[in-house]
Amino acid sequence: MQDDVEIVDFEDVDLTGATVIAGFPSIGLVSTIAANYLIDALNLKQIGCVRSSQFPALSVVHTAEPLSPVRIYAGNQGNEKKIVIFVSEFKPKPNLINAISDAIMSWATTKKCKFLISPEGMVVEGKEDKGEKVVDAYAIGSTESARAMLTSKDIAQFKNGIIAGVSGVLLNLGKQANFDVISILAEAHPNYPDARAAAAAINVMGLIMGIEINVTPLYEESERIEKQLQKFHKQAKPMVSASQAPQPSMYG
Repeated sequence: MQDDVEIVDFEDVDLTGATVIAGFPSIGLVSTIAANYLIDALNLKQIGCVRSSQFPALSVVHTAEPLSPVRIYAGNQGNEKKIVIFVSEFKPKPNLINAISDAIMSWATTKKCKFLISPEGMVVEGKEDKGEKVVDAYAIGSTESARAMLTSKDIAQFKNGIIAGVSGVLLNLGKQANFDVISILAEAHPNYPDARAAAAAINVMGLIMGIEINVTPLYEESERIEKQLQKFHKQAKPMVSASQAPQPSMYG
């Protein structure tokens, strides 16, 4: 199955020491919202895509440009702070998660990137709706050095639980290869796209990467972003197979 996932480079970019962010849909669409916001806020450009015969047979059209279901963006934020983002609006089929994670890890190490970050949404049992309250976010590192860095930056660490999907597999691969992988877990609403949770995840990513990211527009436009994503998935559902369709419990 790994052979069915291929990363295509549109151009040769020096990504030595870069931070790679994996933005695949999760609870509250936290990963997708955060990844797309960072791509715009940091003015990143597309440098490649990920292909598979098992991806949805469609094109994502944005500002009159056709885009692949899984895309790669990159840019330099000054002081040699290079950032790469993998982003998708569709949740990978369960049988593709390992292959996608393997491909990303192999690509990141080949390009000599520094570490991987994967934002996720997290449901907290028994917690009431957040409303206007500040969203909590936690992080977990694959290596001792990653966990030490989280401690040095006073980032709350996730102690016990299960992390599924691409984030969970990347953490395991990072531990096995002694490669720094950090998963960020933001408390998110499970029934609709949660832009506030995405903003909380971005704040933690900013701390980790040492760059300032203004998330005020994300808070201000959270309702519009959430409605836009809900509309997008409603339009896409007829074109995606039942096994690939967004889960009702996740996307409403």
